[in-house]
Amino acid sequence: MAQWTSAVGAAQLARLLKSQQERPAGPGARRPPAYRALADGVRLLVLEGRVPVAARLPAERELALSLSVSRTTVAAAYEALRAEGFLESRRGAGSWTAVPAGNPVPARGLEPLPPETLGSMIDLGCAALPAPEPWLTRAVQGALEELPPYAHTHGDYPAGLPALRAMIAERYSARGIPTMPEQIMVTTGAMGAIDAICHLFGGRGERIAVESPSYANILQLMREAGARLVPVAMADGLAGWDMDRWRQVLRDAAPRIAYVVADFHNPTGALADDDQRRRLVEAARSAGTVLVADETMSELWLDDVRMPRPVCGFDPGGSTVITVGSASKAFWAGMRIGWVRAAPDVIRSLVAARAYADLGTPVLEQLAVNWLFSTGGWEQAVELRRRQARGNRDDLVAAVRRELPEWEFSVPEGGLTLWVRAGGLSGSRLAEAGERVGLRVPSGPRFGVDGAFEGYVRLPFTVGGAVADEAAMRLAAAARIVESGGTAGGEGPRTFVA
Repeated sequence: MAQWTSAVGAAQLARLLKSQQERPAGPGARRPPAYRALADGVRLLVLEGRVPVAARLPAERELALSLSVSRTTVAAAYEALRAEGFLESRRGAGSWTAVPAGNPVPARGLEPLPPETLGSMIDLGCAALPAPEPWLTRAVQGALEELPPYAHTHGDYPAGLPALRAMIAERYSARGIPTMPEQIMVTTGAMGAIDAICHLFGGRGERIAVESPSYANILQLMREAGARLVPVAMADGLAGWDMDRWRQVLRDAAPRIAYVVADFHNPTGALADDDQRRRLVEAARSAGTVLVADETMSELWLDDVRMPRPVCGFDPGGSTVITVGSASKAFWAGMRIGWVRAAPDVIRSLVAARAYADLGTPVLEQLAVNWLFSTGGWEQAVELRRRQARGNRDDLVAAVRRELPEWEFSVPEGGLTLWVRAGGLSGSRLAEAGERVGLRVPSGPRFGVDGAFEGYVRLPFTVGGAVADEAAMRLAAAARIVESGGTAGGEGPRTFVA
């Protein structure tokens, strides 16, 4: 019986491998043999999760033709991968990817590492900050005081606690978007909201238009739901959306859903302006596309910037735009409370489908968020969060510019992430080298569709001061390893105490 569960075609694998091409090595660097470079490329794809574990690889002859190399080169690469535990083979069944014993199975998203496992590792994989105390403690204490009446019920509120739904609706109305509680559903984080929307509107095989790049975990969620992702390239720099491209995709591909992050986009930090929002809503309405606007970063402005009108402000009835919000970025990632704003009939459909998913969102956390909203604690906590992120951003920008002056990026006015062009180096190889020097950094391809953005890395504003300096030095050390073809000696994680 074959051990593989999926298959990667020769043309697809060749495209993924070619996306890893990096700038020429320096004059003192030795190029590895062709078979070694091919084996390393496949190994990186497996470690990145871009080629799944237990995926059947193409036959040697097919891959050799697609790569324009000899069959001997491919055979030697496959043999090296087998020796290292990244490939298994069986006569008559072919060869399929594996991971050596003791290696974690790679994830395609950005899974946070448990804090107790980090040791001396600096983790820039997760764009999340510690809780803004004392507001977390106060919110939980306030929630406990409000809990007793709810404890006498069954505790399942598929649409969310009525008090929190009303409070969220009131907050939208205060922003100039008249909203009823019937237009709100509380979810388990923004991921829970988007998962519910994808299952309601985006059945298996449906097209979903996404920004390119886009948030890695959402892309993987959509892949797992069976969606066919249609990438739409962002405008250059921090200029938001390229509306000519969006109009063409919506017209020609007619996607069922379009997913966008208009407010301090993850990972680029771009902020779409009012005109782009209005035109995108009009284009989505004309195409019959459901436009999902992710607002999780909307309150994280770090500079003196005039915030545009919310995307749903151009469709107040919610017939075209479904808005997703969350407490997880603006407040704390451990506060897994999100919400959906849409037309009442859409909310009813989402709530009905919830009986087959998670039934509802934890009551205590809902009460905590409601306490924050109703007491003014939210505004004070988010202002603290802005100060933390602003200081971290400025420290990280200065450190990267000092250690890696040839790397390119634009400094966003808000959000939590810096999108960096890595001086012609492979982002995948930088991520691997970073692990060797004590730095966890996500590579650009995690944020793209099918191998895009190999020359980028994402750096979140989660560290500042001396830790930001150390992170930039370790990133520079990883760059030296990649530039030297992975042969640099003496590089390793240094003990570091924040």
